[in-house]
Amino acid sequence: MAAAVTAAVSLPSSKSSSLPSRTFIISPERITFKKVALQHRDGGVRVSAPIRAQVTTEAPAKVVKESKKQDEGVVTNKYKPKEPYVGRCLLNTKITGDDAPGETWHMVFSTEGEVPYREGQSIGVIADGVDKNGKPHKLRLYSIASSALGDFGDSKTVSLCVKRLVYTNEQGEIVKGVCSNFLCDLKPGAEVKITGPVGKEMLMPKDPNATIIMLATGTGIAPFRSFLWKMFFEKHEDYKFNGLGWLFLGVPTSSSLLYKEEFEKMKEKYPDNFRLDFAVSREQTNEKGEKMYIQTRMAQYAEELWELLKKDSTYVYMCGLKGMEKGIDDIMVSLAAKDGINWIDYKKQLKKSEQWNVEVY
Repeated sequence: MAAAVTAAVSLPSSKSSSLPSRTFIISPERITFKKVALQHRDGGVRVSAPIRAQVTTEAPAKVVKESKKQDEGVVTNKYKPKEPYVGRCLLNTKITGDDAPGETWHMVFSTEGEVPYREGQSIGVIADGVDKNGKPHKLRLYSIASSALGDFGDSKTVSLCVKRLVYTNEQGEIVKGVCSNFLCDLKPGAEVKITGPVGKEMLMPKDPNATIIMLATGTGIAPFRSFLWKMFFEKHEDYKFNGLGWLFLGVPTSSSLLYKEEFEKMKEKYPDNFRLDFAVSREQTNEKGEKMYIQTRMAQYAEELWELLKKDSTYVYMCGLKGMEKGIDDIMVSLAAKDGINWIDYKKQLKKSEQWNVEVY
């Protein structure tokens, strides 16, 4: 019987025109024979002849995909809308300047360790009051902005980064987002209904030597603050980051740069392990005079980024406005084409191997 064959194809070199393939299994058919007696009509037996009696196909060997992310023991949906966890607001402070286009607030809630989240997960919040139909408000999901230890380092808090939503509708009326305004107006001591935690898409890589490229616009910085606190501000017995963290943060004005002092402190302490690039669209331009969006800033490092993306140890995380992904695709299409690679297909392979992680809205 033919043996099953396992073939593994690794990522291509920079000049390869083929896409990376993943491990696959070839299971050949197993054919068995047996002898049967052929009877004449008169009851006599003529011969015993070998014939194909049955054909069975071996079940393909199950390949158990081992996640590259820190997903062991991750808790999801411990608290649901009908029975949320009730925490309290411990801190709520505006973190954008007075001249910034819109307000963003950083808030810390008590959990007493009852909401065991991981870096990269989200929680739901249910605003107080009822909607126009007299029913409780639906939950709104927010990316967690603190590490699993929390801002106070005792694993008993969870933090969010929330922009106050206020806009004018087609009728000229000012509309306020229910949950964002509820959260931004919270006073210390106020109760808040929390659900979750949820999500595994944005969990950190297991590899402490990985290259982690983080792309954020506005409050999309939240999960990356959680990453970076674990990587650079905390000490863990089972995790010490020795790789490269590279953060790109896009905002409209410099007064909108979130957690700027924290990130600059990290860069000062770990210059070999942390790179930091801001893209301030209303204040900065590139050499062509174009506004500096996050993809514009990335284009300045396009060749370097592409070389990193060809490595198994590189992970890209993207969080923020949905439009950012297309701008980044536009950069990568031409770079990949130089190596004879179709970027869209290549990105699919990166997603399958958990190296391209997106959470946009």
